[in-house]
Amino acid sequence: MPKFTKRYRHSYLLLFFLWLIFLVFIYHFTSNWWLTGLGGGLWFLSLLFVWLQGRLYQDEWRRALLLIQRRVIQGHRFAIHHLPYGLVLINDDGVIEWHNQYVSKKMNVSTSSIGKVVDQVFPLDLEHLRNPATVSEMALGESTYEVSYDSKHQFLLFRDITELVQLEEKYEQEQPIVGYLYIDNYDEVRQQLTDQEETILLNTVNSMISAWTERYQISLKRFDVDKMFFVTQALYLRKLIESHFDILDEMRNATHDQPIPLTLSMGVSNSTGSVLDRAKTARAALNVALARGGDQTAVQEKERLVFFGGKTNAIERRTRVRARVISHAMSNLFRANRRVVIMGHMNPDLDAIGAAVGVACFAQYHQCEPHIILNESNPSIDRVWKKIKEYPTIESLFSLASEVEDWIHERDTLLVMVDTHRPSLTIEPKLLERVRHIVVIDHHRRGEDFVEDPILVYLEPYASSACELVTELLQYQDEQCEMSAFEATLLLAGIVVDTKHFAFRTGSRTFEAASFLREKGADLALVQSLLKEDLDQYIKRAEMLKQTEMWGDEVAVAVGKEDEVYDQLLIAQAADTLLNMKGVAASFVIAKRKDGLVAISARSQGEINVQLIMEAMGGGGHFTNAASQMKDCSLEETKEILKKVVEKYSDREEKD
Repeated sequence: MPKFTKRYRHSYLLLFFLWLIFLVFIYHFTSNWWLTGLGGGLWFLSLLFVWLQGRLYQDEWRRALLLIQRRVIQGHRFAIHHLPYGLVLINDDGVIEWHNQYVSKKMNVSTSSIGKVVDQVFPLDLEHLRNPATVSEMALGESTYEVSYDSKHQFLLFRDITELVQLEEKYEQEQPIVGYLYIDNYDEVRQQLTDQEETILLNTVNSMISAWTERYQISLKRFDVDKMFFVTQALYLRKLIESHFDILDEMRNATHDQPIPLTLSMGVSNSTGSVLDRAKTARAALNVALARGGDQTAVQEKERLVFFGGKTNAIERRTRVRARVISHAMSNLFRANRRVVIMGHMNPDLDAIGAAVGVACFAQYHQCEPHIILNESNPSIDRVWKKIKEYPTIESLFSLASEVEDWIHERDTLLVMVDTHRPSLTIEPKLLERVRHIVVIDHHRRGEDFVEDPILVYLEPYASSACELVTELLQYQDEQCEMSAFEATLLLAGIVVDTKHFAFRTGSRTFEAASFLREKGADLALVQSLLKEDLDQYIKRAEMLKQTEMWGDEVAVAVGKEDEVYDQLLIAQAADTLLNMKGVAASFVIAKRKDGLVAISARSQGEINVQLIMEAMGGGGHFTNAASQMKDCSLEETKEILKKVVEKYSDREEKD
């Protein structure tokens, strides 16, 4: 407290005596005039003294306040200019009116910025910052700043968070990454080699893998001759991704002179959780890579699976033992359930219909009531559906999705998905949410979208078709598992359609399945009849192919008319026709379907992996046969998107 305030406190004592004298004055007012005069004089002098003290107090207090005010202003000015924050004052139009020394000295922004609009000086979206409670990050030079806006005082606050960002980045880079590495076909290769050749090959493989681990700071532990577990850091995973996991190409190229080149498959986890959780995720990613045909890496990021490799077509590696085990497991499941619902993909083709009928035959053998879901026919199965109506016992197997909704949730009900493993592509996805147990039978390479918690999965990308897989399951049942000639014909028709009359994706097991179906009475003439094409469809396809253009020397692309809709079957047939043209290594056909989606059918001779291209557009399929659907896009927009994806794929192939 200032000293003068203490002095002023003494004036209160004088005021007390003043009143005391005044009282004495009153007391003697009438008895002694000179004493009264003396008291009055003293009273007046005391009053004058108090008044003067008050004036002095006010003057000194005013001076003290002015001094304090100057010091506060100087302190504010010093604080504003020396705080470890940047302050920028702007007006309603976003024009800079003033900034502190931190902005000019630490952020290297000159005073000439005053009078300019904020976004001309700083890489900021001012309108976004003006939203309540909005904080933005801004990179300026080598520093990173957290920027906030005070709407009341109209200033921007810049806080340097460079060290925090660097610390976060270091933390992310040092996160543990775990993975599994498998040599896909080591057992098949070693069977064709002598002991000496096997030793030489194994040394070559080990040397390549050791060099790869040193290059990317990977700690690897082998727990079998062809199976390994490894650990690294996120920093090196980023480098692995940038290299597209070059060890895949190196291994394939180094062993290309073998009858069956060695390929690698990897599952890598970059997800959150403990190391144990990451190991489980990596194992699941490896299973996906293997299910897609191997020769690739599946990286589980925090929200999605990313695939690298997959440049070679799948080599048939499935064994009869697996088919027998799956067949036995299916038998047990069917015996334990009273009803089975069988469902394929939207707009089912002959492969989906044939496989569904085959599963229904399997179910009936085990006294299980089958229901094949088919809400409506489509041009690709119209001819087949008309033929099915001639067989009431087979027609009765088909049901609408609405007819099974009331009881599909019951404990003794099983759902079998055929010719697809993607819930979003099924005829009625909501049925999957209500049923307790799901079985998947599919021949497409596994994608990220997969049914949740299936009780049994028979997914073999080496198979030609779902009908081939179902036929094998029927083969390993007792001889009493009979099927009619028409049921066998439907299964054979599915194989014929997906193999393009045994020209594509046809292995020895495909012919064995076809032979089994012929023994069961499958009619090849009826198959050809079911696959016949209408003349108007042929003309419509020819008109579409007139619009074909070549991208480069090997890629042919045809686009339908914007104001016309096409059947999925016609689009697929157009892609097949284009692929048969001389010099065409891959074909793409883009057209609008009646459901409003833009469909893309892709075909390849085996040099270009159309599955990877279609996956980049949200679709999938096989190495040589894939498709995708685009929503809310015109044909021209879809074509441009496809062109960019194809160019990106070509650039990657050239780099590799």
